[in-house]
Amino acid sequence: MATEDCVETAELQLPRSRMANERLHALIPGGAHTYAKGDDQYPENLAPVISHGRGAHVWDIDGNRYIEYGSGLRSVSLGHAHPRVIEAVRRELDRGSNFVRPSIVEVEAAERFLATVPTADMVKFAKNGSDATTAAVRLARAATGRPRVAICADHPFLSVDDWFIGTTPMSAGVPAATKELTVTFPYGDLAATEELLNRYHDEIACLILEPATHTEPPPGYLAGLRELADRHGCVLIFDEMITGFRWSEAGAQGLYGVVPDLSTFGKALGNGFAVSALAGRRDLIERGGLRHSGDRVFLLSTTHGAETHSLAAAMAVQATYVEEGVTARLHALGERLAAGVRDAAAGMGVGDHIVVRGRASNLVFATLDENLQPSQEYRTLFLRRLLAGGVLAPSFVVSSALSDADIDRTVEVVAQACAVYRKALDAADPTPWLAGRPVKPVFRRLA
Repeated sequence: MATEDCVETAELQLPRSRMANERLHALIPGGAHTYAKGDDQYPENLAPVISHGRGAHVWDIDGNRYIEYGSGLRSVSLGHAHPRVIEAVRRELDRGSNFVRPSIVEVEAAERFLATVPTADMVKFAKNGSDATTAAVRLARAATGRPRVAICADHPFLSVDDWFIGTTPMSAGVPAATKELTVTFPYGDLAATEELLNRYHDEIACLILEPATHTEPPPGYLAGLRELADRHGCVLIFDEMITGFRWSEAGAQGLYGVVPDLSTFGKALGNGFAVSALAGRRDLIERGGLRHSGDRVFLLSTTHGAETHSLAAAMAVQATYVEEGVTARLHALGERLAAGVRDAAAGMGVGDHIVVRGRASNLVFATLDENLQPSQEYRTLFLRRLLAGGVLAPSFVVSSALSDADIDRTVEVVAQACAVYRKALDAADPTPWLAGRPVKPVFRRLA
């Protein structure tokens, strides 16, 4: 059995985590507060329950230490308990957290955000990304008087709200009339998007998408969307929940030089503290304010949206990114990891089956079967071997707290996992290496 300092490479037993998972399922639907954290996303009986984290490492309640990737669903990009962020929060702790009027921290946080993301004129803070994206959609509908929302069909998640969730296999509870108001366009295909805008002439309020994901935008694509939105009178919304800070301090819009009408930020903004942001053009966002003569839009009115601890964390995160060149460090770490994983996979003869994709600061991996098709079974095998080697990696998304030694150790564990992967491919059957049911996709109709 593993000690606190390493996880045994042969097999992993998690008796305390197994019991805690039973308690979680008895009290919390799905056993977690985010579907992507569910134990169905991990090999059977190998879903560690976390005790604590520091830097790039986490410890489970069984005493095992892991090198962690994708921390906090990509939100913890500076590492757990980052000293600068924690100190900023600590300074606010004995000053109160929520008042009957705005605190001075709110204007300071807004000034800091708009200095970091200069393509926006105004910002409003909330607690989660879905609040911000839904507020952006509501603004677009109010500004245009149009009912339909056009979303990118190739992007996995935009909101928990009905306008998006109704398009997924988990659409129970969403009225058919609501589903019909959301239409889709393919990423990278301007002709198809224009055809959609022409088909629903004067009905589409907005185009909403992540400006980049595991693929870079084709040359001219984002600028082409900007032109289409202008020509067809709809609002262009960038969901920068992931691209914000990881692509540049000012997000993908700052890197690619295409300015949306509205954009939404979260995840890395608070380094794990709950904060998100809706930003954009003054004339649009002010519709949710008091300095205009039109109908008021109920934009974002959240009890905890301006809680001072999280805003203090966000300011510290932005200062750290800008002053310490965090985005560049994320890219350097990701490039080192991607090269190592690719070399390890190729060396074990599975280079075509374990595929690393994405921008270096936001790496994901695909697990392909003997026919080069995506496979949940092979993903399960791969995750089992990573966990056994002390690597907790639903993705390969790096944090700046990782050391070169952490990366090198991860590559060693990947090489060990690839050796087992090769055996399963040769047998054309990964089942003997699964030790239970395969991991499951998040979006599925039945539990």
